[in-house]
Amino acid sequence: MQPTKIEMNARTPREKRAKTPEQALAALMRLCARAEKSEGDARRLMRGWGLTEQDAEGVLARLVRERFIDDARYAGAFVREKLRLSGWGEYKIRMALQRKGIRRETIDAALAQADRSGMGERLAQQLARKLRTVKSATPYELKTKLVRYGLSLGYDYETVLETVSGLVKDTDSCDEF
Repeated sequence: MQPTKIEMNARTPREKRAKTPEQALAALMRLCARAEKSEGDARRLMRGWGLTEQDAEGVLARLVRERFIDDARYAGAFVREKLRLSGWGEYKIRMALQRKGIRRETIDAALAQADRSGMGERLAQQLARKLRTVKSATPYELKTKLVRYGLSLGYDYETVLETVSGLVKDTDSCDEF
């Protein structure tokens, strides 16, 4: 008796099979050719594939030498994407790159190339969009919610407060935060 389609699809969670260093190198070359990857991403993948630390470092060294992986290039692309498409601020981008294992100097260099003048404009657009959907009883509550939202995007407090103050004018009950 053959299994039905439902039985065939109802497998246990996908099991990652072990790869040899050569297979891991080929797989990572294919992945890196499609999208930027960091050294941390590659290490995480190789750990999942069961490579020993020594084999993983050998594969990683070759990927770096052949410029498939370049943390500076990755950080620059990450910063551009998160600023332009996601509307993130500097703090959130910095923390995300640190979690990926990118060195501080590399992060600083990537952020230095960012369009800082456009950051305030993007924040104003994000907050204006949020302003249309947020529900609040008082201007004070509205301002508080917008400030929290701006901070969650990774922008600094002063910039967020200044932008929110420009959007929410009627805050007689609270001039200071």
